[in-house]
Amino acid sequence: MPLPLFPTPTLIIPIITDLAVFITPLWIAVIVGVILGWAWKPKWAFDPKHALQKLRPPRSPNPPHHTAFTYPTTTTAATAAARVKDAGGNAVVTEHDLLHLWKLVEEKDGGPAWNQMMDRSTPTMRYQAWRRDPESGPPQYRSRTVFEDASPELVRDFFWDDEFRLKWDDMLIHASTIQECALTGAMMVHWVRKFPFFCSDREYIIGRRIWDAGQIYYCVTKGVPCPSMPRHNKPKRVDLYYSSWCIRPVKSRKDGQLTSCEVLLFHHEDMGIPWEIAKLGVRQGMWGAVKKFDPGLRTYEKQRTSGVPLSPCARAANINTKISMDYLSSLENTTTDLLEIENEDSSDKPVGRNIPKLLIVGGAIALACTLDQGLLTKKWPANSLLQWNKELRCYLLLWSYYCLLWI
Repeated sequence: MPLPLFPTPTLIIPIITDLAVFITPLWIAVIVGVILGWAWKPKWAFDPKHALQKLRPPRSPNPPHHTAFTYPTTTTAATAAARVKDAGGNAVVTEHDLLHLWKLVEEKDGGPAWNQMMDRSTPTMRYQAWRRDPESGPPQYRSRTVFEDASPELVRDFFWDDEFRLKWDDMLIHASTIQECALTGAMMVHWVRKFPFFCSDREYIIGRRIWDAGQIYYCVTKGVPCPSMPRHNKPKRVDLYYSSWCIRPVKSRKDGQLTSCEVLLFHHEDMGIPWEIAKLGVRQGMWGAVKKFDPGLRTYEKQRTSGVPLSPCARAANINTKISMDYLSSLENTTTDLLEIENEDSSDKPVGRNIPKLLIVGGAIALACTLDQGLLTKKWPANSLLQWNKELRCYLLLWSYYCLLWI
């Protein structure tokens, strides 16, 4: 029977009803997407005080340089009283952070096993990388880089020198010093890093300090609060940031002598994007960033050999606290496990960040099977004006939930 050109009132009402049922899951998808997107916003976005801070004139990120600083060669743990402090008067990097890094290096942190991601090498460098996914917090990365014919002191200064890093690290577009301590070499620095075109740049307030255990350097860098640096919409500030490394001499693969340098790096951060997407980006861009290390180090070595004066950051790298392995052991015996503290800090993320995919898929199937007495199970009448509408509704419903899987 041919269909009428103009639908009769008896057909219009079912069409309107079906369209209403069709639009409902789309609105549900939109609402869920908005909730998830809002859940991914950092905690400071919920604080109206930051909106008032934007109306105030920004303070200068660089305090006046203290030209009267004198840089002692080393200090001892007993005299390490003067440190860079936060707004509450607390040291931003302490022996607790040292113990945490030492446990990571010695594989005593109690975390999950590491899964190898990469093993690449050049004639003068070898690079290995691992990743693990803790129960809470962003994915964590561990890497081992061995430089041939390089001293630990040179590598230490190379990674600490922000002024020179701007020349070889094309992701770093701004670096400045907020505070520094002439006694311990501890620093608070401000970084802005460039992200891919689909993400805004990221801003970091980093506290850092170096301990010297006899040519074994424990270099701690981590995100710290800084109320004097107001937040802005762009660049977006990264609060959870940890990137620390241990630098020590190792045997060369050429002659077996201690002429090579090993760098063990431990890194994780919450960049404000879904962690699965972040893991994919790290995997794709890892080697492209790492292969710049060795040419940059060799250029830095030539510059140092030519007698170029040390930058302020490189001078600070030469101010470190001397410790012994016995001191580290005593810290382990008298200090609580800092890995639990790190996990507690990283567990402040919003709840909706990692929704199990099985839950979303199950919800899509349940909704599809219950709407209109079962969209997937109902036997549709043939040659009906409503058949095309129902098929389109079913496909769009499933498509909307498929999009949710990638939010």
